[in-house]
Amino acid sequence: MLKRIAEVPLIFYLVFALTLGLAPFRPQPHLLEKLGMLMEGGLSRPIDIFDLCLHGLPWLLLAIKLWLTLRERSAPVPPTDR
Repeated sequence: MLKRIAEVPLIFYLVFALTLGLAPFRPQPHLLEKLGMLMEGGLSRPIDIFDLCLHGLPWLLLAIKLWLTLRERSAPVPPTDR
């Protein structure tokens, strides 16, 4: 699964997070609304939990992609045999 996430370009996850992750934009993004409900203890209806998962997934995938990218860049390069 991580290999597939690593293969997709970062820009895809960024656009995915900014569109579906924040939709609808007005009056308040669903993700922020649902996170507020979660903090207040009011996240109990199944549709609200589904909304949190749906709008949170793009941000989770973006975070995993960034983590994989940073891990790949900081990994030591093995010496080459000549």
